[in-house]
Amino acid sequence: MRTDRRRTAGRRRVVVTGLGVVLSPGTGTDALWRALLGPPPEGHRAVADWDPSPWLGQAEARHTDRFTQFAVAAAESAVADAGHPRTAPDAAGVVLGTALAGVGTLERQALVRSERGDKRVSPFTVPMIMPNAAAAALSQRLARRGPCRTVTTACAAGTDAIGSAARLIAGGVCDSVLTGGTEAALSDTVVAAFRNMRALSSAGRTRPFDAGRDGFVIAEGAAVLLLEAYGTAAERGARVYAEVLGHASTADAHDITLPLPDGSAAARCMRLALRDAGLEPTAVGQVSAHGTGTRHGDLAEARALTAVFGPDGPPVTSAKGVTGHAFGASGAIEAVAAVLSMAHGLIPPVAGLATEDAGLGGSLDLVRDAPRAWTAGPVLSNSFGFGGHNGCLVLGPPIT
Repeated sequence: MRTDRRRTAGRRRVVVTGLGVVLSPGTGTDALWRALLGPPPEGHRAVADWDPSPWLGQAEARHTDRFTQFAVAAAESAVADAGHPRTAPDAAGVVLGTALAGVGTLERQALVRSERGDKRVSPFTVPMIMPNAAAAALSQRLARRGPCRTVTTACAAGTDAIGSAARLIAGGVCDSVLTGGTEAALSDTVVAAFRNMRALSSAGRTRPFDAGRDGFVIAEGAAVLLLEAYGTAAERGARVYAEVLGHASTADAHDITLPLPDGSAAARCMRLALRDAGLEPTAVGQVSAHGTGTRHGDLAEARALTAVFGPDGPPVTSAKGVTGHAFGASGAIEAVAAVLSMAHGLIPPVAGLATEDAGLGGSLDLVRDAPRAWTAGPVLSNSFGFGGHNGCLVLGPPIT
């Protein structure tokens, strides 16, 4: 996506100027950063005592699912963080990722129908559960009349949304795009389904790359980034957090839930993202792993990382031991975590990792026990989802 490469000549540079987060540790990037440096909690990561009233009126809140409410709060926080930039509405876009959208509303309305009949089902059910509801809400509230899209590549959705948003700016379609991911899937049915699938940790802990890992815990929340064309941001003197350097997506074409065991499709996705960024693997300063703490997922990702970086790769961390797994929002949450890592010059440790699984091959430089000083360089952020979706994003330090 950079303009200084022949293959991408004519494309505009894309920068991150605003961040907004709603998660179980709290609302705002400070809460996320403190959590990443603290001990991992146990159990699912609900946004407890959620109050949408600072962002939505009573009637609006009643007619929107939590996943839309989280997106509205995170997006408006990101815009405020960026200093409320003014963008021509036709040049302002929205691209959000989600996996399960308004599943909580659907579950509640199904119970209403079962217990009280068809006529008691809310007429707002469809506009509450549809996956594009959150993106539509942002476009309406913030007068963004450019492209308004929803990406649903399962747990790669947040990462793929950011990559798609960056391309809208790089190609000159938009001057700014609100992008990220949102999820509110802690419904009884979803929890039961994942438990029966044996994807959830019986111990209530996500332990990426640990010998005793046994699955993940579910999180809800949203993370939104405001992307702008570098020229637009520079003209208004905006603070620049980071640059979006590259993105790629591939498919395993293997299984609806299990990753390709040798990690080859994931490795190809990483290489394509680095090629899009114009970087060799040796230039990468940090990997933010998908790292769900499942036995098959972590093994496939470890094999892919080893294939790309060899035995002397960059430091590898994973946020899910702290954040839990927010499915379609997870890639966006981890992108924000990567930006915060650059801003603070520290790489948070892999929370929950006590004993590295020897079966992973021993070639990963996992950040353990304590934060590690970050040597300035691009961050590769990985996301992989059911259906064999692979999404990789390359973020660079702020332009100087």
